[in-house]
Amino acid sequence: MIKREKYLNEIREFYDSDLIKIITGIRRCGKSVILEQIINEIKEKSDNVIYLNFEDKRIINTIYNSDLLIDYVDTHKKEGKCYIFLDEVQLIDDWSEACKTLRLHNNSVFITGSNSKLLSKEFTKELSGRYVSFKIRPFVYKEIVDYSKELSVTPSVIDYLVWGGFPKRLEYTSDTARTTYLNDLDDTIVINDLINRYKIKKVSLFKNLVNFVLQSNSRILSAKAIHDFINNNYEKCSINTLINYLDYLEEAYVIEKIKPYSTKKKSELKYYYKVYNEDVAFNSIRCIDNRYDLTHNLENIVYNELSYMGYNLNVYNNGNYEIDFIASKGGKKYYVQVAYSIENEKTYEREFRPFNDLDNSIEKIIITNDELDYSTSTVRHIKLKDFLLMESLDK
Repeated sequence: MIKREKYLNEIREFYDSDLIKIITGIRRCGKSVILEQIINEIKEKSDNVIYLNFEDKRIINTIYNSDLLIDYVDTHKKEGKCYIFLDEVQLIDDWSEACKTLRLHNNSVFITGSNSKLLSKEFTKELSGRYVSFKIRPFVYKEIVDYSKELSVTPSVIDYLVWGGFPKRLEYTSDTARTTYLNDLDDTIVINDLINRYKIKKVSLFKNLVNFVLQSNSRILSAKAIHDFINNNYEKCSINTLINYLDYLEEAYVIEKIKPYSTKKKSELKYYYKVYNEDVAFNSIRCIDNRYDLTHNLENIVYNELSYMGYNLNVYNNGNYEIDFIASKGGKKYYVQVAYSIENEKTYEREFRPFNDLDNSIEKIIITNDELDYSTSTVRHIKLKDFLLMESLDK
């Protein structure tokens, strides 16, 4: 497995800190591998290391609450600073109490989990700032290129647009094996985990909502619009139930929502948000007859890549037209429009039109899968294949 240096570089300076290191993200995105890489680096200077993976039934059946965890560490640690690694720690009862206690006794605590409640207001309030958090994503394209070299396979942009970046799926070369793996992953992450974790009783309703939302990636949605669709096509339910289900998807890092940035009053947009899948595979495995939604997946990929680069993202709406992203980092902003192709004249005019009413104080960028360069005097065109290998939007 490749060394994910971007994340390791962010975490290294905290190796010896008494701050709790929270490494979080969707299941199977590579958190455990990063934890293993951190352990290997620490073992170069210390053998006082404890690692527990709570997805291992032998461990969770023995250490299932905070008191048992503290007792185990006290029994097994050596003299001096102990480095404690707790994988999928949210599976034990009162895990936050154990973490708060362990960090007070010359321990460096690292925890991973697949639930954003690791960063819940209650937990962070109790920690009073005594933590640092790092979100891990599935592979971006640059990482796919690196891992493909290890596997002796040839990566392609179109493969990424369809099947996304879950690391393990790259090890399967046949369509059957890959889709089987991704469907099993989907059943585990999206369906079984959430239904069991939140004790969802309306299972059919939840599955219908999940399918609708994950096939609606890169689109502006509202709770009311989703409610109307579900009520008209499936079964009656309250809008609060649907909002709760959407929150569950977000808490498990299955989707991310970004708010519109608009010249309109905020009150006009308060029920609207744009939804992106954590990985485009969630859309593709729901497509029929290989009719993959490359247009929306491409925008979703750009969102994931820009997030990986560290940009804060909003949808921009000037009242007449929408621009996919206003991306900001380090005091610099960019308008970013995304399209699969602008070769067709009507599509070209449609995608460039939103830029017309904007001044040039913020750089304007359009990203497409075209081979030709469509840059103008005011808009920079970036080919997708080039964008995927960039470290930032800076020229």
